[in-house]
Amino acid sequence: MRIETPEAMALLGARIAAELRAGDLVLLNGELGAGKTTLTRGIGEALGVRGAVTSPTFVLARTHPRVVAGTVDDAPLVHVDAYRLGSAMELDDLDIDFPASIVVVEWGAGLTDGITDDWLQIDIVRPHGGDESAEVEPRDVTLTGHGERWGRWVDALGD
Repeated sequence: MRIETPEAMALLGARIAAELRAGDLVLLNGELGAGKTTLTRGIGEALGVRGAVTSPTFVLARTHPRVVAGTVDDAPLVHVDAYRLGSAMELDDLDIDFPASIVVVEWGAGLTDGITDDWLQIDIVRPHGGDESAEVEPRDVTLTGHGERWGRWVDALGD
């Protein structure tokens, strides 16, 4: 799908957030500036998390508790920057409570294998070339559902 603006990327995040629950894993791939954090910000805003969801440049993982506790699923959002991690063991060293959290991992390809049987993978491609001074460039976003739950959800998006 083509996402034309940062606002549309955040709206996609909100749409995804409506499906998220404790134990969910979302894996984001894309180069710097592709829109991974903007999408995560949309997820966080829709989930009603505390604290600004920002690019995790200086931390490897940040937990954002939900503002309204006691709801049906008040699992916190854990935002992970796996860019500096060298292996799945280093991701494991972060001691994230995957079953009780909603985890969004940027740059996590190859590091999250075996964490869950169901996860959503989002690949974001930003264009190269053209007018470098343009503030807003469309992004091509591919959603891939792994496992039964996310596979069905992604298939339903195409309908």
